[in-house]
Amino acid sequence: MKKLAYIVVILVAIAAIAYYAMLKYSLNPPIKALSKTNFASGLPLDSLSLPEGFVIDIYAKDVDNARSICLSPKNTLYVGNRDKDKVYALRDEDGDGYAEKKYIVFSGGHMPNGVAFKDGDLYIAEVNRILKIEDIESKLANPGQPIVVYDKLPNIEHHGWKYIAFGPDGKLYIPVGAPCNCCDDKDSIFNTITRMNADGTGLEIVADGVRNSVGFTWHPDNKQLWFTDNGRDMLGDDVPSCELNHITQMKQHFGFPYCHQGDILDPEFGKGKNCNDYTKPVAKMGPHTAPLGIEYYRNPAFPPAYNDVFFIAKHGSWNRKEKIGYDIDMVRVDASGNLIEQKTFISGWLSKDKKDVWGRPVDIEVMKDGSMLISDDYANCIYKVSYQPK
Repeated sequence: MKKLAYIVVILVAIAAIAYYAMLKYSLNPPIKALSKTNFASGLPLDSLSLPEGFVIDIYAKDVDNARSICLSPKNTLYVGNRDKDKVYALRDEDGDGYAEKKYIVFSGGHMPNGVAFKDGDLYIAEVNRILKIEDIESKLANPGQPIVVYDKLPNIEHHGWKYIAFGPDGKLYIPVGAPCNCCDDKDSIFNTITRMNADGTGLEIVADGVRNSVGFTWHPDNKQLWFTDNGRDMLGDDVPSCELNHITQMKQHFGFPYCHQGDILDPEFGKGKNCNDYTKPVAKMGPHTAPLGIEYYRNPAFPPAYNDVFFIAKHGSWNRKEKIGYDIDMVRVDASGNLIEQKTFISGWLSKDKKDVWGRPVDIEVMKDGSMLISDDYANCIYKVSYQPK
């Protein structure tokens, strides 16, 4: 018996040493396995309304404050975080179409909301800097400390969390939101969308007059940039509308803080201004709906009526008497970028009486098989939408 007791003590000691080493040297084994789809998640997925033939379930749950997402060529889904300090990597390693492993690849960040992937490297956007973890796919369990690519962005949290993405030109695009609800700050870096080289050099302004963009994408044909923009608050429940915008040339001005939704002059900063002097939105997204992630969908997995369109995640209002948003919109435009169709694609995160909310969609990615992933920072999960006709 004494010999058995000694063996038990030795095994416990080895386990303790291994655990200490994991903490000390930042080893990062996958967190407790994620549950599969159709589990008892407690989320009322049946209350969501989708067009006939579409289904929605859970790609991954327990993803705390799931915000901006990006997908690597190896189908690793990276998930940024605004209210916490971590960036996650989700993996479907058994090939069943759902993520069963979750890694923490970065922690201790300052609103590490934005994530982008390029040439094997993961880029992370904090409030004031851009980080990079090189060759991330080979070391998810032990990513190490990231490299600082750029650290001269404003260190202001108001609209300071960032969405980032690499454009067709190979440059990293970074919005810098207004440091206020509505103000005319003299620092030209605010209210813009900027871009820089992947190594952090060559920062330049691409668009001005952009209050707070937390999502953009490029049209696959003409490579022009489309972005969502959140309108100002405190002008009432019904104005101004948030926007979908389209960049056709460098340094276009989209109105903020002088003109809102393309046709409403600001009561303070709009004096002496004319809304016709600024680029108008392609589509009005509704007052205080907070459109965030946007993705252009072109894949035969969805039928033609839902192909060659923009899908936009509307996070939902926070200060409106009657809540609005909390859904996914579909927008179709012509070859010149003019609006053809705008309608709701998924709804139901907001109750029918407009009082209760159980989910807030944030960002969208499309997988190789055509299924759509949607992050939710309120329900702390990633949804998967697919088309499965009867």
